[in-house]
Amino acid sequence: MTEKLLGPLRTRPWPERWLTRVLGAALSGAAYLLCLPWDLRNRPGATGAITETTSVTVLGAVLLGVTLLLLAAYLGRRDALAWPLLLVAGPPAALMYISFHSHPEPPDAAVWPLTWAFFTLVVAAGVLIATAVARRYRAADWTSSSGSGDSGDSWDSSDEALSLARWW
Repeated sequence: MTEKLLGPLRTRPWPERWLTRVLGAALSGAAYLLCLPWDLRNRPGATGAITETTSVTVLGAVLLGVTLLLLAAYLGRRDALAWPLLLVAGPPAALMYISFHSHPEPPDAAVWPLTWAFFTLVVAAGVLIATAVARRYRAADWTSSSGSGDSGDSWDSSDEALSLARWW
């Protein structure tokens, strides 16, 4: 069972691979929808107030970040490098774009394209970092478990080069 949940996706049958990928994208989108409000615009704190407040809570943003990082680490450990970026960072970026685009602002105050680009880059960078860290552990686990049967202390440069080639 552990091999099925933590093993590389390239060794699994294609329906299982695609089901895992679709489930990852669905979880990423669901996490965004559950943790952040649909209307992300700032609004006055009270009627007639000059200062504005945001509808995004710190708890929602932290929960979304942790969920996306854990999902990126899981998919990064199991799949190729590009898939976690598409599956984990893609749905929140698309939903954020749709959310910003569905609530038009006056042309002089439309800063949502810049906000969307910034947060998309932040999420994508976090996903890539989590994926890279998870792939590093994956390379160490899979090369040590597929060793020649000894304790694994007899690494030479070709084993290390092969390990680094798998990591990239």
